[in-house]
Amino acid sequence: MTEPTLLQLSLLGGASFRAADGLLAGLTWAEANAPHAGLPHTLADVIWHLSVTQRASLNIASGRADGWPEGLNVWPERPLTEAGFLEALAELRAGLAEAQALARDPSSRARDVLTDLAVHSAYHWGQVALLRRLSGTLPPAGAGA
Repeated sequence: MTEPTLLQLSLLGGASFRAADGLLAGLTWAEANAPHAGLPHTLADVIWHLSVTQRASLNIASGRADGWPEGLNVWPERPLTEAGFLEALAELRAGLAEAQALARDPSSRARDVLTDLAVHSAYHWGQVALLRRLSGTLPPAGAGA
C-alpha cells in the first residue's frame, strides 16, 4: 500500500491536526446540538458547513461542476433537525473518502481546489476539536482511527 500524500493527509487529518474520524468518534446529536454561550454556531452547524462546502469543492475538483454554486448557503438558515445533522455527517464522511480518492493523483485544477478545501476544512476541524473539548467529550488522540 502506498503512503498517503501530504494532500491526502491534509484533507483527512493525521499530519498537522487530528484525524477527522477521531474528532467525530462518539459524536451524538445531543452534543452536536448543544449551544455554547457566546458562540454563534453549534457543533452540528459546523459539521453541516463542512459537509456543504466539501460537496461543492468536490464537485468542482471532480469536474461535475465548473464553479462554486451561485447563492449556495454555507451555513444552516434554520436550526438543524437530528435527521438533517445525521445526513450532513454521513455526507461529510462520504466526501472525505471521495477527497482521498481524488487526491491520489489529482489534475492541476483538482489539486488547487483540494488544497483550498484542506486549508478551509482544517480551520473548521479546529472548531470541532474546541467545541468537543468545551463539552468534555473530545476523544483521546488515536480514537476512531
